[in-house]
Amino acid sequence: MNPLAIVGAFIITLSFLAYGIGSISLVRFKIVGNIVLIFLTMGILFDIAAIVLMVFGARGTPFTLHGFLGAAAFLIMLVDAVWCWKVYYKNGLDSKATNKHIKFTKAAYFFWVVAYFTGCLIILWR
Repeated sequence: MNPLAIVGAFIITLSFLAYGIGSISLVRFKIVGNIVLIFLTMGILFDIAAIVLMVFGARGTPFTLHGFLGAAAFLIMLVDAVWCWKVYYKNGLDSKATNKHIKFTKAAYFFWVVAYFTGCLIILWR
């Protein structure tokens, strides 16, 4: 496996953990607080770095089922993070999250888990 792809796989795991902490905190406490904002943002930044490394380090084309799942998961995560920042700027820190936002966060995290584990399965079968 290419060293860039290995580093990308490590960083994507950091993204998975950071985004998970932020998402679970939002769902559990139902507020947009420091932990949520910091960890969702870290998850997005780690994901960007990992995507770049894995695209340059992977063999073949990025236009695969996993590539599309990963891109869609990233966009959904980005929408969720931007939504949190929008709530923060509009209502201030520790703003109450709406039920709609909490449901979206759950769906985004689920989709991210599916994309993450499809990538894990691809690595195991190579």
